[in-house]
Amino acid sequence: MTLRALHETARRALDPVHYDYVAGGAGEERVLADNERAFDRYALLPRVLRGSARRDTSVDLPGARGAGPVVVAPTAFHRLMHPDGERATARAAAAEGAVLVTGAAATVAVGEVAAAAREAAPGAAVWFQLYPHPRHEVTEALVRRAEEAGCTALVVTVDSPVFGRHTRDLRNGFTDLPPGCAAENMRDLPGAPPGALTDIPMSPALSWRDFDALLGTTSLPVLVKGVLHPADALLAVEHGAAGIVVSNHGGRQCDTVPAALDCLPAVAEAVAGRVPVLLDGGVRRGGDVAVALALGAAAAGVGRPVLWALAAEGEAGVRRVLAELRDDYDHTLALCGGARNADLTRDMVVPRGGTR
Repeated sequence: MTLRALHETARRALDPVHYDYVAGGAGEERVLADNERAFDRYALLPRVLRGSARRDTSVDLPGARGAGPVVVAPTAFHRLMHPDGERATARAAAAEGAVLVTGAAATVAVGEVAAAAREAAPGAAVWFQLYPHPRHEVTEALVRRAEEAGCTALVVTVDSPVFGRHTRDLRNGFTDLPPGCAAENMRDLPGAPPGALTDIPMSPALSWRDFDALLGTTSLPVLVKGVLHPADALLAVEHGAAGIVVSNHGGRQCDTVPAALDCLPAVAEAVAGRVPVLLDGGVRRGGDVAVALALGAAAAGVGRPVLWALAAEGEAGVRRVLAELRDDYDHTLALCGGARNADLTRDMVVPRGGTR
């Protein structure tokens, strides 16, 4: 089944309100659409006769080694898609050798997600995504949970000083999860009554000082997610980030920013190889992954395709999507004359319709 078919199957299976929550973006959804269209603006210019009979697509990332340069990006509320929720996603990612970034707004707690991943593959790597909380003790408690769960890196989302205006959710009146479904990582945190949930924070007051304080609480590598401006990428490196994730939050925050892919080359140039640069937003095929790597990414994250697969076919669907992305990427790498990810270089990307 193609990704398009999985998407359609998921749309038919889901409550329309829950479908809109995942499918929708901010404002008029211009950025949401542009994330995918951006890949259509680029073409790969292959090299030939390079003696690449075998290929190694594995990738070394902070605290993790992936079988291929595809990462499962953090997304919320997987139990809206399937009863097994993040457990199914974790098992599928682990079985396919993909690094999983489990979200702060997961409907299964990080300890259970990591355990499910290790159940499928003992060496599976799980990263934990978090939003820094204005109260440092809450952030520290979340970090401790991730460490105790065995997560090998933290991914700090920094593009959400305020909550994005999701037109579909406002139209549908979607404000609460159904009974029995909650952001479980936010339960039993400092300052809240036993068993109660703490809101996921959105605070424009957060700054690099808060990032520095976070680094002081853990020895885990910390990646910064939601960077579009190269100056912010430089600041992140200077403050000790172990990696940068170029992302516009899947088009869910500001509807006037560029496509993530269009921001990637400048960020990669600014970082100049000091830390890995990842990309998410609009990746739908292995060829998209190849374009991202040629433009400077070490790996590409996929979000919505995983959710459509989960809704359509559960764990097996997620495995299918990840395997097909990896295989399509490997095929594209071969067609471009590459033996390893680093063989995809900037000079091999041209505007579609031209050669320079």
